[in-house]
Amino acid sequence: HPAASRPADLCAAPPTLLRLLSLRIEELRRGKHYGTARNYARSAASFARFLNGEELPLAALTEETVADYNAHLVSRGVSRNTVSFYMRNLRAAYNRAVALRLVEQTHPFRHVYTGVDRTRKRAVGSDLMARLDLPPGSPLCLARDLFLFSFCTRGMAFVDIAYLRKTDLRGDSIRYLRRKTGQPITIRIEPCIRSILDRYRSSAADTPYVFPILTATDAPAAYAEYLAALDNHNRRLRRLSALLHTASPLTSYTPRHSWATEARNRDIPLSVISAALGHTSERTTQIYLATLSHSVIDDANRRILEELAL
Repeated sequence: HPAASRPADLCAAPPTLLRLLSLRIEELRRGKHYGTARNYARSAASFARFLNGEELPLAALTEETVADYNAHLVSRGVSRNTVSFYMRNLRAAYNRAVALRLVEQTHPFRHVYTGVDRTRKRAVGSDLMARLDLPPGSPLCLARDLFLFSFCTRGMAFVDIAYLRKTDLRGDSIRYLRRKTGQPITIRIEPCIRSILDRYRSSAADTPYVFPILTATDAPAAYAEYLAALDNHNRRLRRLSALLHTASPLTSYTPRHSWATEARNRDIPLSVISAALGHTSERTTQIYLATLSHSVIDDANRRILEELAL
């Protein structure tokens, strides 16, 4: 970006990383990118604690400063993946400042970890979840059904389930855009999916959404509802974990991992699994998404669901 495109607030005085982050967060919120804004806000809060409320000019962000921040996080017991999460967001903000010609590139983040470690496996037998006998209409029943809906729809993310609209149901298919990537996804409505949809048809009748999770249509209000619903959903899944005596707590991510594990165990090609999950960040997936038909993915999903008798 040319210097003329710099935000006015960054031109009046020596720019600081925290000020740059604050402006970026405001910009993201105006663009309704609430999840990314929240990630930046978490990273900014962590870095502000490290600075004890002081401002750090961008020119003073050196390898030594970043190394000290890394040591600070490690000493507080912050996990390696969380440290990487903070570093990636700060690096993105710094690189934006470089692009705006607010600071000269010195690569202060080159010696800190910015990868993602493999986490422990979250797969669980979804047939066990399906057999849980819970009072219809109860919060735990909703949590179970949302878990199963996610599994049956090839690991649909909770955020996409929450925002799923009745207009996304078209005949025998669900067609929606992943909120994380904007990628269009089409899923054939199998019998187990249809039964869950039918179960909540009346409870969400007064909203444009499929499930009784959100009610607001205004973007900021809907996002606030989504965050609260996600916390509630994960708390209920932990209670279901206790009922199932699972080795590790269930989370909203578990159905996605479980579907992928079941697919792999049934020798479904990796290309099909990746395409089904919508992993557009993977080079192999991008290649196959251009040629892989929805019918191949849907046939893979039907094989899994029929064998589990869901």
